[in-house]
Amino acid sequence: MTESDRERAVEGWIWSGNVQPFLALLARYAGYDFDGTDWQAVELGLAATDDEHLGRWYSCPLVGSDHHLEAHLVQAVGGDEVSVRVAGTSSPELLLRADTLVSAFAAGFVP
Repeated sequence: MTESDRERAVEGWIWSGNVQPFLALLARYAGYDFDGTDWQAVELGLAATDDEHLGRWYSCPLVGSDHHLEAHLVQAVGGDEVSVRVAGTSSPELLLRADTLVSAFAAGFVP
């Protein structure tokens, strides 16, 4: 993997109700089985985030058989939005998939 591939990232925001399905699908693309224990850790970590403080993001590693992704999440203070940054999108296909997930889960899809 070249340095530029490691630096590729997708950024945007999604609705807070979409965080779990977003991470589950992203994990699937990485070849990682995102389960209930993972979700409990994310819920606890995300509760302590604050988009008004740069150092208060939550990082969720998704190390799978196919890819190593890092999802960074932070809640909007007083809002239902969660800012996301997905790093490790080392292939054009994975970059497109991650970008599509962000767009879809920002569009209002809540399971």
